[in-house]
Amino acid sequence: MTIDVQPIADLGPDDRTAFFERDAGIEAVRSDVREIVERVREEGDVAVREFTEEFDDVSVGNLEITDECERAYEDLDEDLREAIETAAANVREFHEAQVPEDWREAFDDGRELGRRFRPLERVGVYVPGGAAAYPSSAIMGVVPAVVAGVDHVAVVTPPADELNPATLAAIHAAGADAVYSVGGAQAIAGLAYGTETITCVQKIVGPGNKWVTAAKAEVRGDVEIDFLAGPSEVLVVADETADPELVAAELVAQAEHDPNASVVAVTDDEATADAVAAAVDEQANAREREDTIREALANDASGVLVARSMSEVILFAEEYAPEHLSIIADDDESILERIDSAGSVFLGPNTPVAAGDYASGTNHVLPTNGGARVTGGLSVETFVRSTTVQRLSSDGLAALGDTITTLAEAEGLEAHAESVRKRLTDDE
Repeated sequence: MTIDVQPIADLGPDDRTAFFERDAGIEAVRSDVREIVERVREEGDVAVREFTEEFDDVSVGNLEITDECERAYEDLDEDLREAIETAAANVREFHEAQVPEDWREAFDDGRELGRRFRPLERVGVYVPGGAAAYPSSAIMGVVPAVVAGVDHVAVVTPPADELNPATLAAIHAAGADAVYSVGGAQAIAGLAYGTETITCVQKIVGPGNKWVTAAKAEVRGDVEIDFLAGPSEVLVVADETADPELVAAELVAQAEHDPNASVVAVTDDEATADAVAAAVDEQANAREREDTIREALANDASGVLVARSMSEVILFAEEYAPEHLSIIADDDESILERIDSAGSVFLGPNTPVAAGDYASGTNHVLPTNGGARVTGGLSVETFVRSTTVQRLSSDGLAALGDTITTLAEAEGLEAHAESVRKRLTDDE
């Protein structure tokens, strides 16, 4: 059997740690990453080129490849270009619905309060690359920033002897302003601090390997980041009505991402659990990335779990707080109402996680390692900041005067209180 089946009730402390304390693996590389970041900060393009040759085994000519992305888009196979455009249009439409509107409201007591939203000026998007191609990640990172109104959207993507044309074309279609052929920790450092070629940014977003994630952790504080994401993960909630083949397909699909991916199915039906495990084994045999899939299925953070009730399933799902939550059950809406923590939710047998990965319109840059307990995925809000606005009439300030001065004096801030009294005295 490829994947273990076990009751939730039998999970020991080590098992629970594996499931609930998933690790992005960044501590093992933090010291090396710190050295890379510092050298790029001090030496700029020179350090970027040295690390690119060392880690990617590529000698890069021009770091900036913005024009190359446009050429790749124009030369791309028509069917693939159309798929990229369709996906980008759907993602754009979904994110346009998120754009916040300024508001201002006058209250009867003389207060006028409001909130306004403005985009960041410069953001950086990391698009994974190298041996693999991720045009979808280009769309997911760039489109929300463009929709938000960011002035300058820079993309970094790892170099290769032959850069993947689909990724380059997707970066162009998404609307990036500048693109740089650099990856890994050196790319994050370049975006954070700038080099002779790379323009520094205010915020860095996008998924990457543990070197990228560790670099984001290192520069956080000097520049904003979205979140620290680890390997891909999926939790499938299933009842006795679920088709085991579809549940298994979700597990296998996420397992092909990375040997460290976490793939879990949890059900209150033992027969369904056994059927899912058998289907996983059979489906893995037919996949091109079988070795990667089987490594992911065998790791301690993957498994098929049997609960004593649907309530226990839901408690497990809430504690797990998955990046991707698939619910294949008769009463999926009711189950969803009881689960608050998930990066993105996929309801019903006709909604594979791959739909959100590519083209339904939702964003696939999502929190992992339980991050969904406190934050959501990439959105328009990621790229804007808000400002509160207020105006008081003389009557409005008079109505609040005693409240403000009493609290200010209770905190020992006498000048605060006096700043109010002076206005009230001047009015009189």
